[in-house]
Amino acid sequence: MQGADDRERFEQVVLPHLDAAYNLARWMTHADHDAEDVVQTACLRALKFFSGFHGTNARAWLLTIVRDACYTWLEQKQTRGTSSPFDEEIHGVEPLTGNPETLLSREEDVQSVRQAVAELPLELREIVVLRELEGLSYKEIAAIAGIPMGTVMSRLARARERLHRRLVGRGDGEP
Repeated sequence: MQGADDRERFEQVVLPHLDAAYNLARWMTHADHDAEDVVQTACLRALKFFSGFHGTNARAWLLTIVRDACYTWLEQKQTRGTSSPFDEEIHGVEPLTGNPETLLSREEDVQSVRQAVAELPLELREIVVLRELEGLSYKEIAAIAGIPMGTVMSRLARARERLHRRLVGRGDGEP
């Protein structure tokens, strides 16, 4: 059983990273409610094992747990054979200002990028989210994903190439 000091320390050290945890889970699961469930499961795991956390990078530690929870959730989902449709409302975008034509063009660009990222294979998508959206270093991503730093760099390069081809109109679906 954890004491009040552990719970308070957990709240101070881990809870500030819930937005990053949700962001990763949202991109991996494609659904708000599923991401919320995964993050809740991950937080319960993190709290349970928090007494063993003696590191300095709580964000990377939490994202590792969220990533593992996402993969567990995805495996269970495949076993059950359920699927949920992709939701275009991945993340809220701050209101844009300008003339209607510019606003429409920007919104179309945002939707194109969201869709292109969402269509990446999971192993590439998670690297893009961790690097480009969460701003983590290659070293942090390698630790979170449990892969060598060179693999992080090659996956990121492949993901960027696929995104580039898709967004400039030459992405006819790569094998």
